[in-house]
Amino acid sequence: MGHPESVQTAPEITGDPRDYAVDYREVNARDNYSLHMVFRRTRPLPTDPQRLERIIRCLEEAVQGVVVRGWYDVSGFRPDADLMIWALADNAEALQDAFRKVGAIGTCHGRPALFEPVWSAMSRHVPAEFNESHLPACWGGFAPRKYATVYPFVRSWDWYYLPKARRNAILKEHGMNGRDYNDVAVSTLAAFALGDWEWTITLEADRLDRVMGVLRQQREVEARLFVRVDTPFFTGVRVEPREWVDLQPKRDDAGSQGHQPEETSCGCGHN
Repeated sequence: MGHPESVQTAPEITGDPRDYAVDYREVNARDNYSLHMVFRRTRPLPTDPQRLERIIRCLEEAVQGVVVRGWYDVSGFRPDADLMIWALADNAEALQDAFRKVGAIGTCHGRPALFEPVWSAMSRHVPAEFNESHLPACWGGFAPRKYATVYPFVRSWDWYYLPKARRNAILKEHGMNGRDYNDVAVSTLAAFALGDWEWTITLEADRLDRVMGVLRQQREVEARLFVRVDTPFFTGVRVEPREWVDLQPKRDDAGSQGHQPEETSCGCGHN
């Protein structure tokens, strides 16, 4: 597979000092897995500061075996979701473990877990078919941005029947059409056989209008004709776990039954 003699690195593409250069050959040579996990909060959080600290600790410990690209407050963007976690690892099992641990927080005294899964998507970096130096932002040296949008993507049935040269030309047009949005970091990851979609696409930017702008712009190219699925969208603001907890509604019903509150005693190893 060919590649250009001069490969632009992330800081050269964006001019953003937060970004850094990586060697695409090193990235392509290793296993890179991604998991987007979206949860609904099943009840208000407690008001007691100690219990809130334990919830924060449970969240942080649940993902110790993976690299977290971002925690996102997705409330309001959708009525059915509150928290999105985007995690990376060199194997799928570590990501599964993190997913299970988050889902186990608060599972005591016969009550449901504090976090109920709404949507998840496992995906993997596969070197690009026509340009192996083209990396997803999450492994390509692009620092996380303030906002992130992820959606699944499925090509039309006839896309892979097109001659490779034709597909290459369509994708080049698609890339050129988005050239005014180099500040939007894009991670296109393979998901075929890992779930119900062929790809997951994540866009990160410091302004929401930039994410919206590039997606609207790309509706005008021929590649759009070869799309079967590109929803649902999950969009959120990047936060730290403590920030997310602070933003949630609270209710002072802790310990009213005379036992240790379940959020602080189960699901994260702090009994």
